[in-house]
Amino acid sequence: METSEPFRIRKRKGIFVLFMISGLFFISGIVMLLWNSILPSVLGVPALTYWQAMGIFALCRILFGSFRMGKHHAHHPAGKAFLHRKFMNMSEEERNAFREEWKSRCGG
Repeated sequence: METSEPFRIRKRKGIFVLFMISGLFFISGIVMLLWNSILPSVLGVPALTYWQAMGIFALCRILFGSFRMGKHHAHHPAGKAFLHRKFMNMSEEERNAFREEWKSRCGG
């Protein structure tokens, strides 16, 4: 008997969520081990508990990297293709204005 498509999608989402949660716990353990093996002897800071390490990891992700994984910026090939298509669809006047704007922004 074949399973329905919505069931497979829900199953994949469930596995993904489980994987992400287990990754959070694993990385928190790594943060705790690295902190406790290096920083108390070097800087004299107190050792961390597991939950403090998880909090520091979450705080760092929020402040410095959010929770997105992978490349999400203009250097991504999909971003370059989008900008290339947009540039090619511009008129010659729009292209010149675009170039001048970037020259003024980048000091070129």
